[in-house]
Amino acid sequence: MDFSQQVIWITGASSGLGRAMAKEFAARGGRVVVTARRESLLKQLVEEIRAGGGQADLEVCDVTDQEQLRRSMERIVISRGRLDVAVANAGFGVSGRFEQLTAADWERQMALNVTALAMTARYALPHLRRRSGRLVLIGSASAFVPMPNAAPYAASKAAVHSIGESLQVELAGTGVSCTTIHPGFVDSNIARVDREGVFHADASDPRPARLMWPTDKAARVMVRAVWKRRKVCVFTGHGRLAYWIGRLCPPLARQVMGKMATR
Repeated sequence: MDFSQQVIWITGASSGLGRAMAKEFAARGGRVVVTARRESLLKQLVEEIRAGGGQADLEVCDVTDQEQLRRSMERIVISRGRLDVAVANAGFGVSGRFEQLTAADWERQMALNVTALAMTARYALPHLRRRSGRLVLIGSASAFVPMPNAAPYAASKAAVHSIGESLQVELAGTGVSCTTIHPGFVDSNIARVDREGVFHADASDPRPARLMWPTDKAARVMVRAVWKRRKVCVFTGHGRLAYWIGRLCPPLARQVMGKMATR
């Protein structure tokens, strides 16, 4: 996996999977450009990568603002002359009982996890076409199973999967690959971001710790899938199990997830 001198743009890179992927791509020779809203965390990441001999720069950007997103894309290509890999990773989760969720909750969820992801792909694709590059969409194994108390998040990740399927057809023959990645439980800050999109460092993570993958291990799997230009990558053992049960035996998936919801 040699990404030497390739320019790699990663959104939502200030923490979690985005941060881990940035470090992994840089370790493989990539020239990483990391994007997020929290500048201080991006600066820490860039300094860490550079201290290890890697190449990294930052672009502070709220990807839900299309004008900011477009300008960031332009600056990246103008300053570096190319774009080889674009990773649409920015996202968060809205949780709560269905009857308690408001239209604003649904709109916030879709604005970041779906619309911003789609616009990231849209602005990146003309430049990726010039390099026979790689587009990467980050979904979730929750796209394939019922998710009580997290319907907006699951719906948004199901939409990501559908977007990836459509792009794989549209991009056939162009030289550009689209890899949609669906992780299972990975140690990240997603559970510490509330339904308003506000991060709470002291919030507890309700996900089962024994099933959680460390981010560095997850990043290696994800970067390998990108390198191989895989169309879909579902990983962690429980993530793959959820995928197959959800696809092959929906009644069993509903039963299992229903029991989990009542615990």
